[in-house]
Amino acid sequence: MHLTALREVVEGPLHGIAGRFSRFLGERWPHTALVIFTRECTGRPRKVAGPVGTVDRITIAELEDLKAATAPGEPLSTTATIGGRARAVWAVRDRTGTLLVLVTRTAKRLPEPALLAEVFGIVATSIRQQVTQASPDYLAESRAASAERARTIGEMAAAQESALVAILTTLRSRSLDDRHARLTATDSAATALVTLRSARTSDLAVSEEPPLSAFTKLRKEIRQILRHHDAELEFSAPPRSAPPLPGEIAHAARALTRTSVLAFTAQPDLARLRIAWSCDGVSLRIDVRDHESGRLDVAAVRDQLDGRARALGGTVEFDAVPEWGSRASITLPLHVAPDRSGEDPLSGLNRRELQVLGLVAQGKRNKTIAGELGITESTVKFHVTGVLKKLDAGSRGEAAALALAAGIGDHVRN
Repeated sequence: MHLTALREVVEGPLHGIAGRFSRFLGERWPHTALVIFTRECTGRPRKVAGPVGTVDRITIAELEDLKAATAPGEPLSTTATIGGRARAVWAVRDRTGTLLVLVTRTAKRLPEPALLAEVFGIVATSIRQQVTQASPDYLAESRAASAERARTIGEMAAAQESALVAILTTLRSRSLDDRHARLTATDSAATALVTLRSARTSDLAVSEEPPLSAFTKLRKEIRQILRHHDAELEFSAPPRSAPPLPGEIAHAARALTRTSVLAFTAQPDLARLRIAWSCDGVSLRIDVRDHESGRLDVAAVRDQLDGRARALGGTVEFDAVPEWGSRASITLPLHVAPDRSGEDPLSGLNRRELQVLGLVAQGKRNKTIAGELGITESTVKFHVTGVLKKLDAGSRGEAAALALAAGIGDHVRN
């Protein structure tokens, strides 16, 4: 076994780690599919490699059952329900709680189980460190996965719930005279509806975290890190009623806050530090500030925070005044902004706004446009302001460029 090859497994992007690990294990532990299951990766708790027809059918519930049957550090060779049917598998549960599943062709004894457990321990630790540190690559991949999962689950749940409610409505109709058949069918449909709703709730439990719970974990971590520091710590937690955080936001918020706190404690005269989270349902705001110190190395801490915040569409702001105080403020949006890269930027304009924009693109001023369209100059100004706002353009020239690119500046009709 070459350790250089194992290094390549853990050094690459997190989203491809299953495929790299599968290739690494293939010769010594032959398998047809591989799954790494960790709840720490909220975006993609299942990291898979193998035939799509197999790995796409493997559910969180199946992996939870197998995880419960596998003792930490004691690899298991067994037959388990994976992908909807019984399959021969080798399972390894690391002490971090991460599970490895190798689907095999035949039920045979697992070779060198202790070695497999040690090798997987290195991979599991690497995954945990990437998640804990909230690297930009992990955060971007996790956020994209969360958005896609939410969209898919929403569509599936809406379609199936509508269908099941329709079935229940029909079966409860008094026009059906076969009472026994109706009751049996009603029970089946009701059970299916409960199962669907439970699956959606279970997925949310994996992918979301209450802000107060996330902040409580953070507070324990910071107190442990700074247990020998003399600074007085003040914590301001988000309210219990705050809406849940997407998992990648909770991980990122803790990592960014820890990084900020460590930067603040590098100040030699730090006496008091305040750490606050607030959440308004649109974004999570992290505020870390000292009192009187004001010697924060802003450039250094910005380098550590900017990439991770940008990966989630967030912003980082700093203030530092010697002898007065320093502050780091990080804002993370809770939800992914819709991708409008393929949309026509002019699609939101009405007919009159398009006419005005077309004449602006021809270089005409408001007075000339008013004369050509038979409207007042103040009305033209009103339309121009609306166009700039809808196009998110900073000037008439920028709006004109968009119009010319769309080909509407050459022919303008009333």
